[in-house]
Amino acid sequence: MPPTGPLADIRVLEFSQIVAGPVAGMNLADLGADVIKVEPLAGDSHRFVGTTVPGEAKMFQGNNRGKRGLVLDLHDPRGLAIIHRLMPRVDVVVSNYRPGVPERLGIGYEQLRAIRPDLIYAQVSGWGETGPMTTRAGSDIVAQAHSGLMATNGKFDEGGSPELIGVPVSDYVAGFAIAMGVCAAIRHRDRTGEGQYVSTSLLRAGLYVQNRIVMREPVSDATIRDPMVEQLRAARAKGATFPELLAIRNPKGRLASPFTLYYRGYQAADGTVVIGALTPQNRAAVRQVLGIEGEHSDDRDFDARDPGNIAATNAWRDWIEAKLLSRPASEWVDLLVAAGVPAAVVNFPEEMADDPQANLDGVIVDMEHTVTGPQRVVGPPVLLSASPTGNALPAPALGEHTAAILAELGLSPSELEALEAANVVRTLA
Repeated sequence: MPPTGPLADIRVLEFSQIVAGPVAGMNLADLGADVIKVEPLAGDSHRFVGTTVPGEAKMFQGNNRGKRGLVLDLHDPRGLAIIHRLMPRVDVVVSNYRPGVPERLGIGYEQLRAIRPDLIYAQVSGWGETGPMTTRAGSDIVAQAHSGLMATNGKFDEGGSPELIGVPVSDYVAGFAIAMGVCAAIRHRDRTGEGQYVSTSLLRAGLYVQNRIVMREPVSDATIRDPMVEQLRAARAKGATFPELLAIRNPKGRLASPFTLYYRGYQAADGTVVIGALTPQNRAAVRQVLGIEGEHSDDRDFDARDPGNIAATNAWRDWIEAKLLSRPASEWVDLLVAAGVPAAVVNFPEEMADDPQANLDGVIVDMEHTVTGPQRVVGPPVLLSASPTGNALPAPALGEHTAAILAELGLSPSELEALEAANVVRTLA
């Protein structure tokens, strides 16, 4: 099935590995672009992480569906010549190689736009385009650490070491940002004929999702942020552990916020219920469902720092915990939802491919992979009514589309055979 999305006339050449670059390319493929993922002869390293079928790990397949695969050796001049031969037919290049690597390979922005002057070139780096850290290698875990995401997560293992967030947040946000930037650059090119360089970093993405925490504002900072940061720095100088630093940043019972009671998870008789009551109206409905009387955290004159209010809020939390243990999680969710309260049972991601809501809303898509067979995958993150999103292609098997792509360039079967024999390209065995 040919793609029908708004980028159906756009071709993307993707030089990527791991997560951020692949996610960017996958989003562009979902919008209809013909995305050609360029891999080395050995393949993207994520093909081989946690796999039972050699070269076809879920980690790779999950972030690379919707693409065609071109496998060649960029270090060989003949491989680079193929890329240069492709460039007049390419609208967008996506790369998440470390800064400086594309230029050494001959696929940097200036090198490729010399062939395609209106090229849109999108780059994901670890640390950005300027500054002393620019040339450092980056990965999600170090971006989480440096940006503060790991501290915001507030988890640590039995040894007191910080734990990363379970999904690579910086990678995925960077991938979405690049796809958004590419779409804006295409719109700019449509108006002006001018290509451009688009970039983001894992650091930028990690800070973006914490914007309200990172920001400085003198009034509230003077009473909350500044004293806490001073305590953190003093404790660090004395060799405080990560758990000790977390206790300074977010001491238990510091505030008697209504979110302490109504925006959190509770254990039920057979699972966990999460309540997401963001508004006073929602919280009033929770009180009605649970039979709570005399809890005043939503009163206009409620002092969140008053020790008496903190103690009362903690006591109400214990009361709600005991109350929810009396029924199954699904019953509490039904009661809360009927009252208009956002609520859900805590599921595990491994269960979600069979989730009725996700399937009825078309989030889960059936595909057939060349090597591993039938798949049920997460589909595009956005829907469009006039130019439907999605892509019927599963992630490419290693070398699956090399022959077809080179044939489109006019290479004969004998030329392809010679290149493969010389280990310049690789086709699917």
